[in-house]
Amino acid sequence: MKAVLLTGHGGPEMLQLGEAPDPVAGPGEVVVDIHAASINAADYKVRLGSGGSRNLKFPYILGRDFSGVVSALGPDVTDFKIGDAVFGVTDQGIEGCYAEKLAIRAAIIAKKPGGLGHAEAAALGLTSLTALWAIEDTAKVQRGETILIHGGAGGVAGFAIQLSKYLGAIVLTTASANNHDYVKSLGADRAIDYNMQDFSQVVVDCDVVFDTVGGKVQVRSYDVLKPGGRLVWIAAGPAGFQPSRKDVQVLRPNVARDRAHLERMLVLYQKGAVWPPNIVRYKLADAAEAHRVSESRHLQGKLVLVVR
Repeated sequence: MKAVLLTGHGGPEMLQLGEAPDPVAGPGEVVVDIHAASINAADYKVRLGSGGSRNLKFPYILGRDFSGVVSALGPDVTDFKIGDAVFGVTDQGIEGCYAEKLAIRAAIIAKKPGGLGHAEAAALGLTSLTALWAIEDTAKVQRGETILIHGGAGGVAGFAIQLSKYLGAIVLTTASANNHDYVKSLGADRAIDYNMQDFSQVVVDCDVVFDTVGGKVQVRSYDVLKPGGRLVWIAAGPAGFQPSRKDVQVLRPNVARDRAHLERMLVLYQKGAVWPPNIVRYKLADAAEAHRVSESRHLQGKLVLVVR
């Protein structure tokens, strides 16, 4: 099969289109012919070798969420048949979606409805899973609460804006000025231009902060929480940073892979409560260029590799 191969840690030029062995479905697995694969911020971080990604065996195939069609069934798989359109997110610590085929546990994928395109399903995979775990399961956002969501134009944050608004929260978000119309179209009640204003000087008494940016943004986020508030983060603060307050909860969602959360997203989608983000499509061969855009951290919505 064709695949984008990470040949070593470094810049986008380390991504090369090449050949890899076709995967085989083991017990409880299916092989999916991938039609679209999403690009996440975690991908370029793995490419650079940050965090715990320095022990990879090269060539390595990146990619955590996908949409495609089942082409083979392993032993003991009874809930899918060949030809089913499916989407999902790979198990934690496992990647491989920048390719024409993927073997994955059947238990953690879901059937894709006909009204949702492959690119859109791939774009919603990890973003919706992460936002659902963060907003509903971890923060437990309630109607009438105020939530500040950092980096609102991004994929996870954009879904979190829609979900929080659906749950009845008052939604504030940070975004550059040219993304204000976009984040307000998602449901944000107020957008703060992080280039012009320090959010910690203009926001007070939040029940929840959802931090998708990290670094110094997380440090300042403590200042806007009311006593007993919740800071939920998926991007880390500065190395060695210790929380500046003891009267708030600091929570990190465990973004477990399961079919239930994918199907929860589909229910929300079918209700019109959430919808796919803005999508920029790239050919599989152009993954390096897509990484350059992703690494700039100024995109709106999601980048998707169209594989078929």
